[in-house]
Amino acid sequence: MTDDRRWLDEPRNVTRILYVLAALCALSAVADLFYTKHPHFTVESWFAFYPLYGFLGSVFLVLAAKRLRRWLRRDEDYYDAPEHRDD
Repeated sequence: MTDDRRWLDEPRNVTRILYVLAALCALSAVADLFYTKHPHFTVESWFAFYPLYGFLGSVFLVLAAKRLRRWLRRDEDYYDAPEHRDD
């Protein structure tokens, strides 16, 4: 029997990815302090507006996809191959 485990099957690797993503999110929020903004709308001048906007947009997309799944769901055997014929 072979070990078919992939690198994402290890919980510590998943935890590392989450920490890296959290660090990148924090860096994008901190980077907001180090450049001059030229906002078109007032809301764009708020601290960490774009990181928060991106995060909330992603959350909205995930929640919308969960709802759409109910309408677009197919049966388990929808893509099964047709029965084999003995020729």
